[in-house]
Amino acid sequence: MKDRSKQFQVYGKRPSYSIKERSIRYTLRSLAYITILVTVSIIGILLFDSITFFSKVNFFDFLFGLSWEPFGEPKKLGVLPLISGTLKVAIGSSLIAMPLGVGTAIFLTQFASDKTRDILQPIIEILGGIPSVVYGYFALVAVTPFLKIFFPNIGTFNALSASIVVGISIVPMIASISADSLKQVPKNIQHAGYALGMRKIHVIIKIILPAAASGIIASFILGFSRAIGETMAVTLAAGATPNLNFDYLESIQTITAFIVQVSLGDTPVGSLEYYTIYALGLTLFAITLLFNLLATKISEKITEKY
Repeated sequence: MKDRSKQFQVYGKRPSYSIKERSIRYTLRSLAYITILVTVSIIGILLFDSITFFSKVNFFDFLFGLSWEPFGEPKKLGVLPLISGTLKVAIGSSLIAMPLGVGTAIFLTQFASDKTRDILQPIIEILGGIPSVVYGYFALVAVTPFLKIFFPNIGTFNALSASIVVGISIVPMIASISADSLKQVPKNIQHAGYALGMRKIHVIIKIILPAAASGIIASFILGFSRAIGETMAVTLAAGATPNLNFDYLESIQTITAFIVQVSLGDTPVGSLEYYTIYALGLTLFAITLLFNLLATKISEKITEKY
């Protein structure tokens, strides 16, 4: 043993291995710190410029105002119409994506053969990789004309088309997370149901789904958060008319769509209209953070440990 130790010291293998290990550890630590730094920087910029905005606009008028007309005189800067439009699209798309996503996950994990799964899973994942601007154009040229067959009074820009295409775009997220949760359910629990004489559909509904409920609910909330942050699809499909009505056949405007409108326009830097995008960005960040925290709490509360 002493000879081997001396041999390692002579050839310098131990110091070399230690340096390599330390370099990897420091590199990974640096990457983690960079991620935290970027996050803190984004929050800092939003807070700094939002303070400038709220020094000119009353916070409660912004939060509870019923009109959003930042380019008129006098300016009306109540964010509720934009929040309403954002939630309309998020709720509508979630109602479409949730059953599709969970149904897809159940089929892939419980019914599909390995060959069928290998074919369908990449196709479903492709939906998540399509650029959102493509979904927006798809809504304009295909979804809205199809909806006019059933709703002749629907506008060219409307919340329903936006909800449909955003719902399609978040199906892969919900399906993937739900499928992973379903796979984690132990086989012996499923076999116990079959031993009691239960049919497969009853085992899925009464055993597998309740056991995977935490992951499925988390996928719902994460998909909802993803829908809240959708930008180009709703910008093209939903229009630019901020209002508080609940008619999905009319044009609306979301928070992200307004940010795009101001960012691509001729708004002077340093003007009140310019600082609205930071206040809205902070609002969107707070809403998304709230739903992510909610997803975490729900998952921790109802999670099953085996």
